[in-house]
Amino acid sequence: MNTHQHYINGEFVSPSSQDTIDVVNPATEEVISRIPDGTKEDANKAIEAAFEAQKKWEFIPSNERGEIVRKLGHAISDNRDKFIDLLIEEQGKSYDMASDEVDLAIDYFQYMSEWARRIEGEIFPSDRPNENIFIHKRAIGVVAGIVPWNFPVFILARKVATALIAGCTIVLKPSQQTPNTAAFFTELLHDLDIVPKGVYNLINGKGSTIGNAMASHEKVAIVTMTGSVPAGVKVMEAAAQNITKVNLELGGKAPAIVTKHADLELAVENITKSRIVNAGQACTNAERVYVHKDVAKAFTKKITEAMANVTYGNPKEDKSLDIGPLVSADRIEEVHAMVEEAVAAGANIETGGAKADVAKGYFYQPTVLTNVTQKMDIIQKEIFGPVLPIVTFETVEEVIELANDSEFGLSSSVFSENYHEIMQITNGLRFGETFVNRENFEALQGYHAGFRKSGLGGADGKHGLEDFLATQVVYMLYKQPSE
Repeated sequence: MNTHQHYINGEFVSPSSQDTIDVVNPATEEVISRIPDGTKEDANKAIEAAFEAQKKWEFIPSNERGEIVRKLGHAISDNRDKFIDLLIEEQGKSYDMASDEVDLAIDYFQYMSEWARRIEGEIFPSDRPNENIFIHKRAIGVVAGIVPWNFPVFILARKVATALIAGCTIVLKPSQQTPNTAAFFTELLHDLDIVPKGVYNLINGKGSTIGNAMASHEKVAIVTMTGSVPAGVKVMEAAAQNITKVNLELGGKAPAIVTKHADLELAVENITKSRIVNAGQACTNAERVYVHKDVAKAFTKKITEAMANVTYGNPKEDKSLDIGPLVSADRIEEVHAMVEEAVAAGANIETGGAKADVAKGYFYQPTVLTNVTQKMDIIQKEIFGPVLPIVTFETVEEVIELANDSEFGLSSSVFSENYHEIMQITNGLRFGETFVNRENFEALQGYHAGFRKSGLGGADGKHGLEDFLATQVVYMLYKQPSE
């Protein structure tokens, strides 16, 4: 069985501790690999290597950095099938979802490589004679990148490609539950031998140990983490010691609003698609539905049928399945506890509502709940499983208030054929993203960010890149040439 190593300063190195962590296939419950239980000492070595490499890396011409980022994308593309296979095995994604994620990661490296010649500064007029004011955009410095288990390949691309094109070095920590794809990427990067030593480093271990050590290190310039709100709070607390910048993509509780003017077939198709992405384990998933009372009965019947027809099982055995398992035993217990609590409070189960009857694996039945109220935890807290609660509403003003009644503010969606209604709702929603008459998924060139506890900063596109850049203002006073 493969036991991974750390990757520091261009070399695979043994950890300072002999302790290891098992990596489990959630569809079979089999141990598929092991990672070192990394220590603060390991993190410090990686950060020191990145800090030293930063001194030269940011001054390499950006077009050369762009070519390196492009070649890394090609390396993933050349090994696409291997990445898909590893992703299915370690995370439990269906074949189609794993394929989509790997392809998106490839696109991300290619897209970010195109920014090599697009990082721009500005020139302002001065209040003084014989002076120009220049604004330079420079690499912020060492990046501590913390990757979640739910999209381990795509989020790796989002953090690594952006850091490198900005001229930053990076220390990456994959999730302890899904480290195999990151390990394979690191092997490819090492074999290519195009990234200078220390520019890219990888540390394995627990977030509570490695993540906090990275976030609190004085030589880290920015901590970019995708994960839960409690983990984000810990990162902020650690980063505060050195006033280190944080970029946090945290939880979501996306409302899907279905008005009486909606195309119900379109709404059902796209809300179902949004709910079951990664078996409901995505921060942008449609997590709660608000449907107008006039169409509630028809909508509920249609979406119950759609969710009941969602297929699940071991993705290694059947490529046609819609969803795979949840990532861990803990996750399935938490999802089921939320469903039971909602039912005890008066919710009705229209379909599902139980753990799947299988011999192995962490599978949960696609579930629809009705007779749900706004104050229930199933509406207020992130489910992170294939469970869809439905609430009815009567007026546009009411549904805007209900949708905004959340500690999260990442994604949202609206389904209506009345553009007046759409404009009123989208202008009233307080979410970083609003999708109209389509599924919840962002574009690489857009901007993925949230309000409230959904995070700080953002990712993707021009504005996502800016978080990895620092602003330097140069006041250039010159002498008047003698005549």
